[in-house]
Amino acid sequence: MEAGMSSAIDYHQWKENHKTILETFSNKNVMMLFSGGKDSSLAMDFILRAGKEFGFDFSAHAGAYPVHRYPGKEKKMIESYWNRRGIGIQWHDLGETDDYIRNEVNPCLRCQKLRKQMLKTMLTNLIDDWESLVLVTSYSLWDIVSYSIEHILNDLFSNSVNAENNKRFLETAQRFYPLLKMKEGYTVFRPIIRYNSDDILKAIKEADIPTLSIPCEFKEFRPKRVLERYYQKTGLHFDYDKVFDFARRSRGLPDITTYTSIDRDEYLLNIF
Repeated sequence: MEAGMSSAIDYHQWKENHKTILETFSNKNVMMLFSGGKDSSLAMDFILRAGKEFGFDFSAHAGAYPVHRYPGKEKKMIESYWNRRGIGIQWHDLGETDDYIRNEVNPCLRCQKLRKQMLKTMLTNLIDDWESLVLVTSYSLWDIVSYSIEHILNDLFSNSVNAENNKRFLETAQRFYPLLKMKEGYTVFRPIIRYNSDDILKAIKEADIPTLSIPCEFKEFRPKRVLERYYQKTGLHFDYDKVFDFARRSRGLPDITTYTSIDRDEYLLNIF
């Protein structure tokens, strides 16, 4: 992977780059998966602005977990901002307290599993026409750089290849693709996958968009959070095309059809 220069994020350039995708959304059920963090806030800003230009509506859904990050005051601050811009946030209770994950060896894994279960349940209850569904999620370029490094380190220091490592690789590798059109007709769209995280943070600050102010107490269990601090301190910036090419050539990135052919229940519960 080769680091590049920092670059300003421009909505109009993003819109032009994604125009052919955005033009198809006017007759779709677009659902934004929102967390209140910087990545999902930039994605929501872009999708909201694009909706006005391309004539589509969307709904925003947030799984308010871990609970300590989402006190009433925090949620009110965030939803007040987005309400003023014309989009409401539907907060989903995952039905557990933070004690559900607190004593886990890796609480993040159990948190992610809980979120996937919530998403599958929510979609099962809400979606009748899967062919019209578009799921918008907010992975950034630093996320997929970190996934690449995670798997390199695993290969170097692990004495064996096990099913859990293979599952983790299959799960993280699919996030390299900005757009997946699944066999049941629904679409997964990752609108900010080309952007470095510190550029996203700069854009959010310049636009004065509020984000969650309470850090997750479990974040040190996530390798990508540790790696992100390294990128920041060393001033690293990455180029999506180079990262993707590296992952394809050196890490054996699965072909996109590996994912688009997965059954819906399997994908949403175990891969997404």
